[in-house]
Amino acid sequence: MALDREVAIAFRQRTDRRVELHNLEDRFAPMAFEAAEDIPPDAAGAWGNYPRAAAQALWREIGPLTGIEGVLGSTVPVAAGLSSSSALVVASAIALLEASGRELERKRLMGLLAEGERYVGLQGGGMDQAISLGGVAGQALRIDFRPLRLTPVPLPADWQFMVASTGIEAAKAAGAREAYNARVLECREALARFAGRFVAGGPVSDYAELLRRVGADEVLALAPDALSGTPLRRFRHVVSEGRRVDEAQVAMERGDLVAFGGLMQASHASLRDDYDVSCEELDRLVLIAEESGAAGARLTGAGFGGCIVALATRARAAVVHDALAAVSPLVLTAVPSGGASVIPWR
Repeated sequence: MALDREVAIAFRQRTDRRVELHNLEDRFAPMAFEAAEDIPPDAAGAWGNYPRAAAQALWREIGPLTGIEGVLGSTVPVAAGLSSSSALVVASAIALLEASGRELERKRLMGLLAEGERYVGLQGGGMDQAISLGGVAGQALRIDFRPLRLTPVPLPADWQFMVASTGIEAAKAAGAREAYNARVLECREALARFAGRFVAGGPVSDYAELLRRVGADEVLALAPDALSGTPLRRFRHVVSEGRRVDEAQVAMERGDLVAFGGLMQASHASLRDDYDVSCEELDRLVLIAEESGAAGARLTGAGFGGCIVALATRARAAVVHDALAAVSPLVLTAVPSGGASVIPWR
């Protein structure tokens, strides 16, 4: 779900290709660069690398861009696992497209920015960019890839999602980057080893293709014969999490809160035990949410700190919220909202 939080850029068009942005938060220094096909990066972890990522990706796709100058503000918590970096990439890209008088079909832009954000050195996927651009008010989205497909699923009226922060930054462009990238590599290697032993008919490009050839139940049953230790745990997480997505869509469509909450619990256990991306603080918030009446809770984002998301009935939500707020520096209600847009300033 796209949250009712935003990265907003108030900008004006320049007559050259220079991009200058001032951040309303004092801890982030002003940044500037020349838009081009190849843009030298700023220091690792610098916020200015995200507008650079957007500009370079767009230039390589559509050619020369017109520069902008403006001011940026955000209500998205930084490094909390709530896609603040991708929201910044998306906002920068939309501003540059508007200033340049250019358009890109939304699905193409989603994929382009997912690839472009790897400029910062993180081998991320495309979910954050897709939801930032494709969010639908009042609805969750199931997101599939290869090809990219967004399927709206209405949020049941009695359901309430809440987000609570550990207060530990999960900076994917800085400290957590190596751990995140290591997981990506481990999952690819596990897939290759499994497919090399059990899948005939040529190489398998990704897990989705594997599960099209071999069902999830059979894959999970065969996995211990091909894998062990860390590769087995990474492989098991990816396959089981994909199956949980299927089951979660059905549960949300049926309004089955208990089933959906149970899937969130199983997801967190898998992220903790098989994917190794949880931490003591995340586990504690999940436990507090569930003990106070949430149907389920799990970490959200890449892990290594950041936030959890919890689900409760609206009648129980205030109790869960208060229990989390007693130990968390930030608790917010997740209101499914629309995707990014341009608002003309006259």
